[in-house]
Amino acid sequence: MGKAWAFSENLNTDEIIPGRFNITIDPQELAKNVFCEIKPDYAPNVVVGDVIIGGQNFGCGSSREHAPIAIKGSGAKCIIAASYARIFFRNAVNIGLPILESREAAEGINEGDEIEVDLSSGKIDNMSTGESFQAQPLPPFIIKIAEAGGIINFLQTNSIEDLL
Repeated sequence: MGKAWAFSENLNTDEIIPGRFNITIDPQELAKNVFCEIKPDYAPNVVVGDVIIGGQNFGCGSSREHAPIAIKGSGAKCIIAASYARIFFRNAVNIGLPILESREAAEGINEGDEIEVDLSSGKIDNMSTGESFQAQPLPPFIIKIAEAGGIINFLQTNSIEDLL
């Protein structure tokens, strides 16, 4: 279970991690400045297992992997959004950051709500309100990539056939 951190529609990658901090790909270093301009209380207060909530077109903007790396480095369990920018979606999968898509959950979860997420089933429970939401569950091969810490880590110890 984790606390919800809510963000608006069309959150772009420069709002997630401003370009001036993209001089490293170290997740912990990037996490120190994640959301620094739009939610400065996030980085110093996020707890491992917290959940990011976003609106439509989450992660639009540049194709840099720094944005999902910074979020993952912060300890967020996953992102739940109404929709994702295509390149952000792909980058999140590649680096092993679980993402779920549910317009209902994105609209029904508020900042500070306590959230429980089952990535395998896509079930999202808002423990603060008692509401439950259903997202499309992550396919088993994406869960394997996330558990390995990303596609590169997965392929260092497995083969492509292991994803099937």
